[in-house]
Amino acid sequence: MLGIPKLIKRYLPKSLFGRALMILLVPILALQLVASALLIQRHYDAITGQMAKAAAQELNVTIARVEEAATADEARATLEELAPQFSLEMGLDEGTTIKSRVLRQFHDFTGGVIGETMKKKVRRPMSLDLVNFSKYVDARIVTNKGIVRVLIPRKRLNPSNPHQLLIWTTLAALVLAVIAVLFLRDQIRPINELAKAASAFGRGRSVEFRPSGAVEVRAAGAAFVNMRARIERQIEQRTRMLSGVSHDLRTPLTRMKLALAMSEDTAELQEIASDVDEMELMLEGFLDFARGEGSDIPEPADPVALAEEVAADARRMGVEIALYSQVETPDDPEVEMRRQGLKRCLTNLVDNAATYGGQVSLSTRLTRRMLEFAVEDDGPGIPPERRDEVLRPFTRLDESRNQNVASGIGLGLSISQDIARAHGGSLVLDDSPRLGGLRATVLLPR
Repeated sequence: MLGIPKLIKRYLPKSLFGRALMILLVPILALQLVASALLIQRHYDAITGQMAKAAAQELNVTIARVEEAATADEARATLEELAPQFSLEMGLDEGTTIKSRVLRQFHDFTGGVIGETMKKKVRRPMSLDLVNFSKYVDARIVTNKGIVRVLIPRKRLNPSNPHQLLIWTTLAALVLAVIAVLFLRDQIRPINELAKAASAFGRGRSVEFRPSGAVEVRAAGAAFVNMRARIERQIEQRTRMLSGVSHDLRTPLTRMKLALAMSEDTAELQEIASDVDEMELMLEGFLDFARGEGSDIPEPADPVALAEEVAADARRMGVEIALYSQVETPDDPEVEMRRQGLKRCLTNLVDNAATYGGQVSLSTRLTRRMLEFAVEDDGPGIPPERRDEVLRPFTRLDESRNQNVASGIGLGLSISQDIARAHGGSLVLDDSPRLGGLRATVLLPR
């Protein structure tokens, strides 16, 4: 069973604007309800009671004059005399008993006050009908000359239009709430812009952002701008350093290859040539790693077509690869991506799968919120406890993945992970349910 805090949290608004709006409106509504309840119970009930007392006094005077009359006809004459003085409609009916009751609508709260006050002040068998006449109260009172019938205007028993004050206070509360909402939205807007800028930077895009809003929000925005600039400088310095080192080492390697080509072909020179080729492969890996952050501009592209292109390149290299695709948004099949970088990412994963497995599959799944690429193989896989380790640069787990076929310097998965992160996504390694080996899944938000 969920606790009360968890239950409240489940139904709370998720956005900052929604929660701030709730914090603003709930006290206003609560205050409006309390004020309305107190106003109805205290103010209108008290005024209604006073007005009903005055009407009851007029009824008592009328009853006394009727009972002083000698005959019923004289009593009717007395009622005709008193009616214009009290501004009431009066009559005398024959009878000595009536059903004492107060007939009112269930929502007529002041009607209950009228009935209680009239009974308390008149102290005679009396029937009050507040239903059959919308603007009058039909009062019938037993006297010794018969039953006095009185039509009392309702406006003489309780304040007219009692809802007007409530309407005005409600309208005032709504106007103030609208003004507060507009002001609140203006305060939330800089936070939303900061969140969008941070989300775009997480996907490898640098959008224009200027800190604004309250002092605290502006300080957070300025801190983000400074942090983004430092990260961009660090990435640029790393890329420049790796590119510079790699390019600088190409010159002596080229001289060494020329010298080896002009020398006699011996076993020792063949070993040296093999080392030179390995060093050249390492330099290519360094350059790919340096380009891993991606320098191409994000643009809309079809992920299914990209997967087909990667598979076609792999088949030309003799890789046996199967393609699968699932598009849940046929009306919107394109995703904004760095196409060349993402192609390099998938190519690295396919090459890695082909190196350690005989069969490879590449599946694409596109939803409203996510793009997923999954590369699977039927190789030996990677132990779960070492999957985080293999994603680090320059790491090779040859003891779990056949060392005789392993090549490279351990940068393929690192490059793929960097490219996925540059798109705001991630690279996840787990077991392949389709082929039984390793599954490398690239998850990218849309």
